[in-house]
Amino acid sequence: MKKKIIFAGLVACLGCASLGSFLTIAGICYALNVSPDSVQNLVRFVGVRKLIESRYVGDVDDTQLMDGAISGMVQSLGDPHSLYMGPQMYEQLMDQTEGSFGGIGVYMGFKDDKVTIISVMDDTPGQAAGLAAGDEIVAIDGTPASSYEPEEVALHIRGEIGTNVTLTIHREGEEDKDYTIERATIQMKTVGGHMIDESAGLGYIRISNFSENTGDEFKKQLTELEDKGLHGLIIDLRENPGGLVKSCTEVANLVVPKGPIVSIIDKSGKKEEYTSDLAENEYPIVVLIDGNSASAAEILAGALQDTGAATLVGTTSYGKGSVQVVVPMYHDDAVKLTIAKYYTPSGRSIDGTGIEPDVFIELPQGATSDVQMEKAEEVLKDKIAQ
Repeated sequence: MKKKIIFAGLVACLGCASLGSFLTIAGICYALNVSPDSVQNLVRFVGVRKLIESRYVGDVDDTQLMDGAISGMVQSLGDPHSLYMGPQMYEQLMDQTEGSFGGIGVYMGFKDDKVTIISVMDDTPGQAAGLAAGDEIVAIDGTPASSYEPEEVALHIRGEIGTNVTLTIHREGEEDKDYTIERATIQMKTVGGHMIDESAGLGYIRISNFSENTGDEFKKQLTELEDKGLHGLIIDLRENPGGLVKSCTEVANLVVPKGPIVSIIDKSGKKEEYTSDLAENEYPIVVLIDGNSASAAEILAGALQDTGAATLVGTTSYGKGSVQVVVPMYHDDAVKLTIAKYYTPSGRSIDGTGIEPDVFIELPQGATSDVQMEKAEEVLKDKIAQ
C-alpha cells in the first residue's frame, strides 16, 4: 500500500504531460525485462528531476543536474577508485597518461580517508619545494582535502602553468606546514637506469609509474644495460603508484618467463589473461617494493615473484588489486569505474593486503643511506654467485 501511495504521489508531481514519459519508460523496461524495483527507481529519479525543474526557486542547469546525479550514483558505491570525471578532470587524466600535464609533479594515494603523497617526480616543482613521499595533503588552497572525492584532489592541485597552489602538509613528527608551489609543465619520463657496478655487471632500472610510453622506455633502457654487459638487474618499483595495465604487461614481457602475467576477472566471472612470450631470463633479478608500490607495480612484482623470476626486497606493497576502466560519455566527460579484480599467476588476490617481499627490510625515517638498495645489491650478488 505504501509503495502505491508513493507511486501515485510521483505521478501527481510529474503531471499529465510527464505521464506519457513514465509510460514510455515503463514500456521500455518491460521490453528489456527490467525488474519492477528498477522501474520504481527510474520513476523516483524522473519524479525528483521534474520536481526540481518545476518547483525549485532558483535557476536549474539541466547538464549540471545530470552531472550531479551521475556523480552521486558513482559516489554511492563507496569505492575510492570509481568516480565521475567532468570535462576538465577527464582532459587532465588523458594528458597524464599520454605523457605531460600541468602541475607540481607528485603522485598521490588514497587510503584510510587520507590523501598521501606516494612519490615525487625528479626535477619538478614538488621536489624543489621539499615535498616527500609519506606527506599527507591536509588542504589545498585552504580547503580541506577531505571535502573532495579522492581523485578530485588532483584536479585542484593541477592548473594553469605559472599559477600557484598552496598545500597544507602534515608530516609525522612535525607541525602542519603550508607549501606554496608554482605549477609547471610536467614531462613524464617514467623509466631511468644505470650500471651500478660495470665490472660485476650489476644494473639498475627505476620505473616511476606506468604510462603510455613506459614499455618502450623500459625496453630502451634494458637494451642499453645489456650492451654494457648486464649480469644482474635491480628493478625499483618503490613509490610507484601503478598506471596502465597495458604498459605493465609490455614490461613484463621483457622480464617474466613464458606463461601468465596476470588474470583479470570481472563481475560475471569472465577471465582475461595476459601472458609473456619470453623464453627465459638470462640474468637474475631483484625487485624493490614498498608500501607505496601499487596497482600495476604490484602486477609486475607479483608476476616476477610467483614465477620465481625475481626476489622481492623491501616492505609490503600497497594492496590495490582492482582494475578500472575509463568510459567516455557524451559531453567530453567520463566515468572511471572498478570493473574487475586481478590475480597473480599463482591465483593470489592482493586487494587490501598487498604483496609480502621475500626479504623484508624497512627504510628507517631519516636514514642517511638507502639500506633497502644496499640489501638488494647484496641479494643480487648472491644470486649471481649461485
